[in-house]
Amino acid sequence: MNVEILVDGEALAQRAVDHLVRAAAQAIDERGQFVWAVSGGSTPRRMLQLLSERRDLDWSRTHLFQVDERVAPDGDPDRNATMLDTELLTGVFTAHNAPAGIWLMPVTADDLSVAASEYQERMDEVTGSPVVFDLVQLGMGSDGHTASLIPGDPILAVDDRDVAMSEEYQGRIRMSFTWPVLDRAKELLWVIGGESKQRAVQQFLNNDPSIPATLPTQARATVLLDQAAAG
Repeated sequence: MNVEILVDGEALAQRAVDHLVRAAAQAIDERGQFVWAVSGGSTPRRMLQLLSERRDLDWSRTHLFQVDERVAPDGDPDRNATMLDTELLTGVFTAHNAPAGIWLMPVTADDLSVAASEYQERMDEVTGSPVVFDLVQLGMGSDGHTASLIPGDPILAVDDRDVAMSEEYQGRIRMSFTWPVLDRAKELLWVIGGESKQRAVQQFLNNDPSIPATLPTQARATVLLDQAAAG
């Protein structure tokens, strides 16, 4: 993996955006489209704001998926899609050509297992099967979780589906990518900030198998840390 330490959260967000834009340009040049997935949490907020302002990403050939989502009503502040809409999509639709696809996880469906399967079918349609993303942006919790791959959750053992449901965690059931689809991504872009992540970051960099973040291979990973997370 390639590890970079940035001075603060602003520099972390800017570096992540620069990396995303370059990855998009390369994928579009080589294959005609850029297919990526974004994580939730608080750390990506500034990254999304800055990305909405960039004029050098061809959204008309970009497909965006969600890595994970909490089961909550549309517009709920707990939803990752709410932040995604406020910080990124409003600006994109205002200032850019319409994206090729914005694919939000269908967590308001009556049957969530069926909805997870349908989300995977959409991924298959866009990327082909098996699903291979050009880039997946990931974060990390202080307990070493990534996406909604939570320590001790049965979702960690799911290896026959790319999208599955977790058990309740911090008051919400979640829909999430499973580790195999993360493992197949052409690139993982880790964006990790904050002092509370220091212990988990050290476990991650030491490839500690006790935390879910080390499940996918890191051979094609770029890890961006602010100084607070790096310790």
